[in-house]
Amino acid sequence: MSQSQTAIEELAGRPLTTLSEDEQMFRASVREFAEGELRPRVEEMDEKGKLDPALIKQCFDLGLMGIETPEEFGGAGSSFFTAILAVEELSRVDASVGVFVDVQNTLVNNALIHWGNQEQKTKYLPQLASAKVGAYALSEAGSGSDAFAMQTRAVDKGDHYLLNGQKLWITNGNEAEIFVLVRQRKSRGRLSRDNRLHR
Repeated sequence: MSQSQTAIEELAGRPLTTLSEDEQMFRASVREFAEGELRPRVEEMDEKGKLDPALIKQCFDLGLMGIETPEEFGGAGSSFFTAILAVEELSRVDASVGVFVDVQNTLVNNALIHWGNQEQKTKYLPQLASAKVGAYALSEAGSGSDAFAMQTRAVDKGDHYLLNGQKLWITNGNEAEIFVLVRQRKSRGRLSRDNRLHR
């Protein structure tokens, strides 16, 4: 049984407002980081419209960028609930950093954890847990966040996919080195909406 499954079973039957000792310690450490390291930078980051690279490094150093990522890939192997505790504590001080950490954990890492093949997990998850920011590219000018109305297409060319389209409002895009791009796939003359990740 995975650590996440064990954590889920431990949570079953107790209210979400009751934190375990480990969760309380984790929340306190993130709060201390948010108050001591994040708060002094908020105004300057807002003025520049950019996250402080030193703060991003600290998020990695504290393990905030791979909370649910399995330990075998360099993450903490913790639960979704733990990731949400981090997001809440960071957002108390600066919602932008809360979203930054949230997108890395719940959109980018989870897409690879749940739909990536073993090669993709082995290649990308350690990087995303240790040093590289991931971005989530869903929105388009004509469809917003409606995944079924997207115009971006991927056509299987055998050894690669040909992507055509434009993305806007790419969350974490300014800081990212790895991108999860959501697209339509043309298959046998029709569009296919699947959850598989492709190289």
